[in-house]
Amino acid sequence: MVIASRFLRLTTPYMTGPDVMAVQRRLLVLGFAAGPWDGVYSPRTQQAVVRFQQFQGLRADGIVGPLTWTALGIGGVAWGGGRYHVAVDNVRNILTLVDGGRIVATYPVSTGKPSTPTPLGDWVIIEKVANPGGAFGSAWMRLSVPNGAYGIHGTNDPQDIGRSVSHGCVRLRNADAAALFNTVPLGTPVTITGQVITHRLLHLYVSPGADVAEVQNILQSLGYYQGPVHRRYDEATAAAVRRFQADHQLSPDGIVGPLTAVQLQLAYDTARGDVSP
Repeated sequence: MVIASRFLRLTTPYMTGPDVMAVQRRLLVLGFAAGPWDGVYSPRTQQAVVRFQQFQGLRADGIVGPLTWTALGIGGVAWGGGRYHVAVDNVRNILTLVDGGRIVATYPVSTGKPSTPTPLGDWVIIEKVANPGGAFGSAWMRLSVPNGAYGIHGTNDPQDIGRSVSHGCVRLRNADAAALFNTVPLGTPVTITGQVITHRLLHLYVSPGADVAEVQNILQSLGYYQGPVHRRYDEATAAAVRRFQADHQLSPDGIVGPLTAVQLQLAYDTARGDVSP
């Protein structure tokens, strides 16, 4: 439904990971935080995010979503040439490592599910963290996507490798992630190709589709919609969207545009306790 990596927010237990650490470092550089870069999204980190959001004129909710990621402006590493190139196919769920124009390794991966797809395009590896642990497994390689913490990393759930199930990250088995981490340097280009997933505006006059059914499912799970999931954007669906928008300080126009889509995904993740990358 929306291009967004996992939403960094205050949870119990606290969210942890290299994406949290990247936010902490950037906040410190910008003068909004004091404290260790410990990779733990604690109340102290949340308060620093709120101060930054207030300064930027963003919704000061202490949640790091696409708009806050973009405003943080975490810089990239320019690629000036090199031996290696990484290619990811989000249809076949295959990562290919190229060395000097020659394929030297292929690995099965997991990529983003349709509601939170892996962003297609040409990116660069801008950060490497060894052994981050937890859901990030044996290695973390952050990509230069501006609106979220997207990366190539290991996993603590290898049974999902080969499927499209992530929040947009590219997951590898831990041994494969470690091998890639130990091979490619910062600045390595990464090309992600495959199926383009578009996100249209949803309103009363839109044609039926799976995206409408997804919104109905989310609204139903959140208690805003009691009707059937039938892929048609009818008045009952629009009314449920308006109620959701009113409760989340959005313009209650009954249209699912980018801001409403982000809030729906955030509310859904929060309700399910989903903190996976």
